[in-house]
Amino acid sequence: MVPLVAVAHGSRDPRSAATVAELVSAVRARRPGLDVRAAFLDLSAPRVFDVLSGLHREGHREVVVAPLLLGRAYHARVDLPALLDEARARLPRLSTTVTDVLGPDRKLEEAALRRLAEVGVEPGDREVGVVLAATGSSHAPANAVVAEIAERWSSTLGWRGVRAAFASTAEPDVPSAVAALRARGARRIAVASYFLAPGLLPDRVRKLAGAAVVAAPLGTTVAEVVLDRYDQVRAAALRSA
Repeated sequence: MVPLVAVAHGSRDPRSAATVAELVSAVRARRPGLDVRAAFLDLSAPRVFDVLSGLHREGHREVVVAPLLLGRAYHARVDLPALLDEARARLPRLSTTVTDVLGPDRKLEEAALRRLAEVGVEPGDREVGVVLAATGSSHAPANAVVAEIAERWSSTLGWRGVRAAFASTAEPDVPSAVAALRARGARRIAVASYFLAPGLLPDRVRKLAGAAVVAAPLGTTVAEVVLDRYDQVRAAALRSA
């Protein structure tokens, strides 16, 4: 099988790299025999080029790169392509195919809902207002995807309301979303974490959420989506062969 390099953003917070390692292990467990390796865009090791050059030295000539990114924001549109362009220039005999980002995907939504259930928040409770908290981006379409999920949850899951909120760059922020839900009559607030791993921004959300119950980041729950992305590009490669 063609190796899979799962590329996360990276963080100075060691919990982030540990979570990515757990996710990669979960992917391996679901696909025995698949060589799955973690790499990072920045701040954590190993970096993308180091992993790709290691695979090249081992004799691999084809690699699938899967961005562990929930949306198509700056890191997916600019940072990763630039790193891969550099790798292709320095490793011309190594072919790299990039999968789509992880979201949007209903499996991600299901994972976020499972994380809410882990902290005692189930659909149908009319006293609960839910904040769907994400990183936020200067790229408006990436924020719109999160807002669309919140709107769909609000209309289908039976809570008092659901509001998207962002930890950086975009509006509304978490306190504004909480206030909007309180104004709708929510007596209790829960926060769904649309984050892959712990770190600075999830910690900021938790702090700003005050007394609200906050679900854990998605972590290993997205392993199946990572494999879906891998399978999609491999199937396309076989069709075009």
